[in-house]
Amino acid sequence: MSEAKWYILHTYSGYENKVASNILTVVENRGLQHVIEEVMVPTEKVVETNNGKTKEVELKLYPSYVYVKMVMTDESWYICRNTRGVTGFVGPGSKPIPLTEEEVNILGVTKTSSQATFKVGDLVSIKEGPLGGFEGHVTEVDLAGGNVTVAVSMFGRETPTTIEIAAVEKV
Repeated sequence: MSEAKWYILHTYSGYENKVASNILTVVENRGLQHVIEEVMVPTEKVVETNNGKTKEVELKLYPSYVYVKMVMTDESWYICRNTRGVTGFVGPGSKPIPLTEEEVNILGVTKTSSQATFKVGDLVSIKEGPLGGFEGHVTEVDLAGGNVTVAVSMFGRETPTTIEIAAVEKV
């Protein structure tokens, strides 16, 4: 088991993806995958309706924050802290504080594997979210990602939407 822990970087608004990309590039170039294991910007897919048109957009769960799973060393701290767009680590003063296991679970940093009680073609009901109460047919099940794609009938048209498995139940 590695001693890497999750830390949170604060970034300028709109720089989250660029910061994550830049850190991963430095890690790749210097061969530091053993020090900085993972960099992510938590997002969720949401269906938006604008002027009668429905589209799926990806929204950041925590704007201006980037999650980094790393072993805290002078080098890893320096790489993260001196990446363009980073304003600092979350924590008191200049000392970064790792997330506890409980915080990691609450913030949804890591996905737990999901069990689906339905399969492609089944009729399901959406329990929560903007489409709560809608029913549709399952078109795809992604157990690894914990998501299911459901074709929901809206405005007389089938609209595919991706939802967490936990937010859907078999009818």
